[in-house]
Amino acid sequence: MRLEVRNPPYPIWIGRGASLASEPRPAALIYDRAVEPFARRIAEAAGISHLHGLEGGEGAKTLETYGALLSWLAGLGLTRDAVLYVVGGGTLTDLGGFLASTYLRGIVYRSFPTTTLAIVDASVGGKTGVNLPEGKNLVGAFHPPEAVFADLEALATLPKPLFKEGLVEAFKHGLIAGDEALLAPFDLHAGHPELEDYLARAVAVKIRVVEADYKEAGERRLLNLGHTLAHALEAASDHRISHGAAVAYGLLYATLLGRALGGEDLTPRVRALLDWLKPPPPPELSFEVLWPYLVRDKKARAEGLYWVVPRGLGDLVITPVPRRMLEETYALFWEAL
Repeated sequence: MRLEVRNPPYPIWIGRGASLASEPRPAALIYDRAVEPFARRIAEAAGISHLHGLEGGEGAKTLETYGALLSWLAGLGLTRDAVLYVVGGGTLTDLGGFLASTYLRGIVYRSFPTTTLAIVDASVGGKTGVNLPEGKNLVGAFHPPEAVFADLEALATLPKPLFKEGLVEAFKHGLIAGDEALLAPFDLHAGHPELEDYLARAVAVKIRVVEADYKEAGERRLLNLGHTLAHALEAASDHRISHGAAVAYGLLYATLLGRALGGEDLTPRVRALLDWLKPPPPPELSFEVLWPYLVRDKKARAEGLYWVVPRGLGDLVITPVPRRMLEETYALFWEAL
């Protein structure tokens, strides 16, 4: 299945058994060691001999790793007409895209997402970046891929909890679009015949939002639904909570906030998601501990901290929320778990 992003333009392929032609340009490939056999098949098909494996996870998205990879590319003598292949989950997609955006002031890259999370979210939209000790994704650039190849065969070895966590982002897209089909991922698995259609449906939601607001000046911020609290939980706990679990908890908090502000009560929807996901409990952090991470969020503005608040399915607003209400809702969040 082929989807097309029109602004800026690039194709997204979703399916099984992708076939690649030999790469005519100078090329290098970075990959998550968890999917090394899959990465080596891509390298062989494309005729790429320069490979660099990394341990995936948020620990890869550091300035140190980024600097080492820049030196590796420079040591290979890659020129500005080179292409970087990026094979792995969301952290590799973020890191690899940022690497490509800055090496020689920008080279082409191709993305091969190997997790449900990367397929639905990280590989689409051109956001790239790395973390700082002060917070997640505080360094980055908008740099779209030349193409995205989501080969679902790469999901065969993905642990079931990670498979499910990636679908949290698809569920989030269902809340944004008011799409009931995306709110019911509960029967899906790596070999499910409807998985391709489900993932494509979720990706299509993100494409529509990104095309309308590529640089995140307005509407694209809707895609951060649940992420303000999620990123704070991740950073404050030194990433002891996974991204998918953090977003699920962030969605619960956001729906509680929406209810407190007079919107429809969507918390039962997210409760059903959490019952299916069965994530570990969130880190027990006080609101005071979280606050410095919340105010560093990229949605913060001079006039205050903005939140994506769902008032109903497909009905979201981006609005500043007083600290007192945020703190009161955080207390309700713990009561709701």
